Amino acid sequence: MTKRYIKIINYQTMFFRIFFLVIALAIFQNHCIAQEGGGPPKKDQSIKSKRKQYKEDKRKWKEERRNKRAEEKKIRDHHKRIQTKEVRKRMKRSKGKAIRNNTHQREPFFQRLFQKKRGKGSKQPKEKTSKVQQY
Repeated sequence: MTKRYIKIINYQTMFFRIFFLVIALAIFQNHCIAQEGGGPPKKDQSIKSKRKQYKEDKRKWKEERRNKRAEEKKIRDHHKRIQTKEVRKRMKRSKGKAIRNNTHQREPFFQRLFQKKRGKGSKQPKEKTSKVQQY
């Protein structure tokens, strides 16, 4: 046999191997990906039992929140109680000063960036009133 004839046979066999491999993968693809026991869970609970479960969860959440807030308040009160009288007065003054200063803060950058422009930053020119009265 000649070398040319052998090359043609090798190319043909390689082509058939790849062709059958692609066909086999296409046929068995779904079986390879499928999983046992998958799918959405079964709906065993009725609507009433779901509603009861939801109410119970909400009640537990409220109870936990109430306990957490009470604990935080207890910690704050203890912190205030261990301070001296002068320190408590200074804390009160500082709190008032902080509230006054914080009310005059600018809005955060992204809020200012995406809010509707008005005043100086708007694109429409504002009518200027001249100081000189025209008759």
